[in-house]
Parts: sequence; structure tokens; C-alpha cells
Amino acid sequence: MPDITALAPDTQAIVRTAVYVFALLVVSTAAWAALKVSAPARDWSELGNRIKAWWYMAALFFVAVGVSNVGATVLIALLSFWAMKEYVTLLDTRRADHGALVWTFLAIPVQYAWVYAQWYGMFAIFIPVYVFLALPARLVLAGQTQGFVASMSRIQWGAMAFVFGVSHLAFLTQLPFERAGVSGRTLLLFLVCVVELSDVFQYVWGKLLGRHKIIPTVSPNKTWEGFVGGIASACGVSLALRFLTPFSLTECLSVALLVCVAGFFGGAVMSAVKRDLGVKDFGSVIPGHGGVLDRIDSLCYAAPLFFHYVRYTYL
Repeated sequence: MPDITALAPDTQAIVRTAVYVFALLVVSTAAWAALKVSAPARDWSELGNRIKAWWYMAALFFVAVGVSNVGATVLIALLSFWAMKEYVTLLDTRRADHGALVWTFLAIPVQYAWVYAQWYGMFAIFIPVYVFLALPARLVLAGQTQGFVASMSRIQWGAMAFVFGVSHLAFLTQLPFERAGVSGRTLLLFLVCVVELSDVFQYVWGKLLGRHKIIPTVSPNKTWEGFVGGIASACGVSLALRFLTPFSLTECLSVALLVCVAGFFGGAVMSAVKRDLGVKDFGSVIPGHGGVLDRIDSLCYAAPLFFHYVRYTYL
């Protein structure tokens, strides 16, 4: 590892984690190449696309987080916008909904402005209170009652999940930690690594050992073997990344378990949404992964729980 001692302590921790992640990607790429040689008859293209996409996603994420809090906030705001866009694109909307949808998208930069200003009070109530009240009012002004409840529910749920829920990732970077080597950016890195690796490990263990399905009518690929093996593996990884957090060993495992289980339910809820809308993926912008929302669905549930645990426990 290159000499990084001249960097700030939290930046050193970010660089150290980046080295670990890219080393894992190198191993994964080598394993994929070996599988293609050893079993050429099988189609390994999906796995290859997933690994290639992870290279790009990891590089973008580490650059944004490593540069500054602002870089991380801008990236997460763009992810939030794109996730909401993917969701709305799949909805069967009425002409009367268009005004409320415009207000919803305008609310995204406002929500992230509260993050940038570190105004927790407005951050916490803007979407759940003001936007919650404003969107039905805008729908009423359109003057169409047929389908009113369905439109109101769908738009408000999207704003809560993809704007409010995801914005907790950005506010993590603004938390004023004063512990050596730990900052909001390192906490964000810990959360994203643990939750995303939990998803990956659940997929791998499910493919290798999966027999007993958890919710076959919602997500046929989710199995108890994948669930237990994936979360256990991610909890083990959390210990290796504990230097990113202020957690004790026991607390680290407990928090990792909390966010991984929350992430599982986030993914399951989004699977139910996709089945209801009659689609396999929310989009196709990420080869092998679907859309942006397919990649951050777990974080929609995990981020608020992690953020509020850290804030109320340590601040």
C-alpha cells in the first residue's frame, strides 16, 4: 500500500478500504476468467457484466466519497433523482398527476439543500410533513377524483423511499464526528460496503446452497440459505471494516446484523413493487444489475436505521 500518512485520518481509512475493495474485485475478475476457461459451455456473461459494473460503480463511489462531503452529497442526490425517475417511469400515471410529479422532483434538490446546510430539523420533516401535505393538495387542484387515492399513495411512497430514505446516506457525511480516523464519510463507506456485500453474498450463497425459498411469490431467488449465509458473511466483513466506525466489536456485529436484515426487507419490498408493476428490473442503465434503484433498494431501508442509530447513540 502506498504511503498515505500525509492524508487526513479519515481519508487514510477511505483509501485503505478502497484498496481492500479493489483487491476483492481483482480476485473476482480472475475467478470469472477461470470459470470461463474451466466451464466454457456455461454462460458466464451475467456474472461478467455484474463484475464489470462493480468496477465502475466502486470507482465512482470512492472518488465521490474520497474527494469531499460535497462530492458524496452530489452523487447521492443524483442517485436519488435517478431512482425516483426509474420508479415514476413505470407508474401508470394520469395527466392530472403531472403537476404533483413536478413538485416531487423539485423537492429533491431542496431536501439535499437541508443536508448541505446541516439543518437536521428541516431535513427530518420536509418530506414526511410538508411534501406529504403539499402533494395531495396539488393533486386536488388538478380537479380529477378518479384514481386520486392511488396516485397520491404511489407518489408519496416514492418520495419517502427514494428521496427521504436515500437522503440519509448523504446526511451521514455531515455528522460532526471528532474521533480519530472516523468521520461521516467513513460511516457512509461502512454502511454501503456492508449492505451491498450482504446482497452479493446472499446472491452467491443462494446460488450455491439455496433450497428453501423465503418468499417465493415475491422473490423466488431469495432463500433461507442465501439469507443466513449472506448476512453472516457480511457481518464477518463488518469486523474487518470496524476501523471505519466508533463501534466496539459486539456493537459492530449488532449494527451490521441490523442493517443487513433491513437491507433484505428493502430488497424484498422493491421486488414486490416490481412484480406489481410487471417488470423484472427498474431499469437497464447498469449492465447485469438493472437500474440504479435495483442497486440501492436495500439502502432505502438500511440508511435511515443506521443514520438514526449513530446520531442518537454518538451525538
